[in-house]
Amino acid sequence: MANIAFPAVPIEGGLARYFREVWQFPILEREEEQALAIQWRDKEDVDAAHKLVTSHLRLVCKIAMGYKGYGLPMADLVSEGNIGLMKAVKKFDPGKGCRLSTYAMWWIKAAITEHILKSWSLVKLGTVASQKKLFFSLRSIKARLGVTDGGELSDENAQLVSEQTDVSVSDVINMNRRLGSRDMSLNAPISQEEETATFQDTLVSDGPSPEAALADVEEFGYRNTILKKALQDLPKREREIFIERRLSEEPQTLEELGSVYGISRERVRQLEARAFDKIRKTVRAEADALGLALEAS
Repeated sequence: MANIAFPAVPIEGGLARYFREVWQFPILEREEEQALAIQWRDKEDVDAAHKLVTSHLRLVCKIAMGYKGYGLPMADLVSEGNIGLMKAVKKFDPGKGCRLSTYAMWWIKAAITEHILKSWSLVKLGTVASQKKLFFSLRSIKARLGVTDGGELSDENAQLVSEQTDVSVSDVINMNRRLGSRDMSLNAPISQEEETATFQDTLVSDGPSPEAALADVEEFGYRNTILKKALQDLPKREREIFIERRLSEEPQTLEELGSVYGISRERVRQLEARAFDKIRKTVRAEADALGLALEAS
């Protein structure tokens, strides 16, 4: 993947030009994406990987914009997101039935959030999922409790935060001090002229909050593992029918699958229902064991 070349992210300024260049790369149709992914997987075709990466650079930009309120250069966020994208392309399996954009989104978000944590000098604290969640949620929790940003937490409020985030009281206090010592507060005024507008107000994201994104990233691996196990336990035909009917972005009709397997429309429906029932039972059993709220759908 190191040989893949694409527009360099400017260190200072010039992001508008970079965005324009990125948006010139065409979005791939499903069939072309599938063919390129197979070329890369089977033959390590660098040209195929290049097209897969460049066609999704705009996705990195969109996701990175959602984290611009954390006081870090946008160029750094985009660069980290691009690294996540390349990892996603390297690991993407075109045989699973999902689009690359859906798969890559998790890698991009994970790369960006990890960079934010490290940049805020939280390498040691940021190794546990609950600590990461605390980092992204502490300010909003303090606001709900009526505590000013940068202010110390009372023992009572520290206990409340601890209960909401599943982190020890001492870690809550430590995190609060670290965030308060940062030069730029997310809730500090952007300028003297705009005293009511804060850096946090500049967060632009129509998707999940960084806190929710982190939680999703942490559980994505579990979901993927559970579903993969459930699918592997199915007979080959049931597995293929379930994937085409339930997991494909463009589901095939009962008639189409009936023609493929030489069976009736009703028989396809029965096999799909049987597969769904087996997967639902497996997923629920595994989810209960892991303490996750997962359900086959």
